[in-house]
Amino acid sequence: MQNYTQSFGLQWKKFSKTQMDDTDQKQSETRFFATTNWRPEELAGKSILEAGSGAGRFTRVILEKTSAYLWSFDYSEAVEANWQNNSDIAGGRLHLFQASIYQIPLPKASFDKVFCFGVLQHTPDFEASVKSLIKYAKIGAEIVVDFYPIKGFWTKIHAKYLLRPLTKKMSHETLLNILEKNIDSLITIFDFLVKAKLGVLTRFLPIVDLRTIPSTVDKQKRREWAILDTFDMFFPEYDNPQRIEDVAAMFERNGAKVAFAGFVKSSAGTGAVVRGVRES
Repeated sequence: MQNYTQSFGLQWKKFSKTQMDDTDQKQSETRFFATTNWRPEELAGKSILEAGSGAGRFTRVILEKTSAYLWSFDYSEAVEANWQNNSDIAGGRLHLFQASIYQIPLPKASFDKVFCFGVLQHTPDFEASVKSLIKYAKIGAEIVVDFYPIKGFWTKIHAKYLLRPLTKKMSHETLLNILEKNIDSLITIFDFLVKAKLGVLTRFLPIVDLRTIPSTVDKQKRREWAILDTFDMFFPEYDNPQRIEDVAAMFERNGAKVAFAGFVKSSAGTGAVVRGVRES
């Protein structure tokens, strides 16, 4: 299968530190434990599979906050950024490799926990991706995913979906250059609309929802995060949001009993989440 993740390799190499937690920013940690509903102590000594690690923001959480053993992969060259970010704290617990979600070079039914964040909507076949993840969980093991949700007919009435047919045809460098030149003006307009209680209009601006960026970050970090997430809106080859009930049905069809399907709120925002336990 042709590698459809080149843009992700570029963005995570360029912005390798942007979303990593630090002293003031704990968004990745908060999102990980809220989305999975796992506790650090229950992961002690467990084998975990992380699908689509990017620059390693959640890899870092597992390595720092638990004593689990982690197998982490990405289809893009983002694995290089992940290794640079996390190899010094791995302590032999990190096994990092580049692979497709459809061709994971590991024995099936091997993991105590499997998770996949921010990835499935960007794969060519959403259900085939879910099916693949379930296969690598042990019987009785839990699989947790999050994804872009379809909330109604208005979901795709958004600058992202209106402009993607154009932006997908641009070179990576051209799109990044356009964003760099215009991001400050877009941030100013976005903030004005929110302050004026016209936040509903921000969906028509060609910029990520800035309210999802941690309020603790400084102005420069916020700008950098805005460029990263806006690039992530416009360039991926695939962007397929799903209804929560449809993803839950995919779990059930592929041998996993759904334990939770809904929205999860945390200080990191609100995400669409399905959790399941492999039965067969």
